[in-house]
Amino acid sequence: MISSLKKLATAASITALFSFSAHATIVEFVTSQGTVRVNLHDTTTPKTVENFLEYVNDGAYTDTIIHRLEPNFVVQGGGFKYDNGFNHIAVESRSPVENEPELSNVAGTIAMAKVGGDPNSATNQWFFNLENNSGNLDVQNGGFTVFGQVFAEDMEILEDMQDLLRCGNNFGSTPMVNFTSEQCTSGAVPGYENFVTVYAVNVVDSNEVTDSDLNKVRNTLIGQQPGNGGGSGGGGSAFWLLLLGAAGLVRKRIK
Repeated sequence: MISSLKKLATAASITALFSFSAHATIVEFVTSQGTVRVNLHDTTTPKTVENFLEYVNDGAYTDTIIHRLEPNFVVQGGGFKYDNGFNHIAVESRSPVENEPELSNVAGTIAMAKVGGDPNSATNQWFFNLENNSGNLDVQNGGFTVFGQVFAEDMEILEDMQDLLRCGNNFGSTPMVNFTSEQCTSGAVPGYENFVTVYAVNVVDSNEVTDSDLNKVRNTLIGQQPGNGGGSGGGGSAFWLLLLGAAGLVRKRIK
């Protein structure tokens, strides 16, 4: 079943590469846990969407893993492919994209991860907001750029990932499939099938404006300083999403 789904996802990815323009606004993440559709905000965050679609059209996200999941916070991927256990291969990144913190990090949005202390450092890694993280992520590090919105009926797939066992490693807290806590702590080597895998990210609608009817929540906190208590969501602690290059250390820091 997994092999068939993977083959179909790969074929769809190749079709998308030759059939759709670079301004496509609806994509689907075909994962081992189900398919998540996202409406991209290419008229609000055009540079970020263009950057993301370049990775999509290159097939860079094919067979990548979800390397980090923090319950009630984020699901993060886009940066690594399985190699051997937790010795993942880093996805080759392009030049960083300019930050576009126009929209708020509310639940059900997708945003770009980046290096701490550098607002304009996003490359290939993205994360889904599982909760309303606006109070933290709208103000941290120049604000994290939200560039899409998950279809409401597909959020359950992301939320259900929170029930998976997570193994702590150099990449953060990684969700695992058919892997026990004993295996996690004993140093057992997980296989490809033990990871939540993104088989492909496919373009499914190439219309340039498909989000005009969405209720896009604006980032109204961007001018405030982190930790001043402004806004709602995120629990009141300050979070950073760090991407430290090929070393692959992705951490959540609480200030």
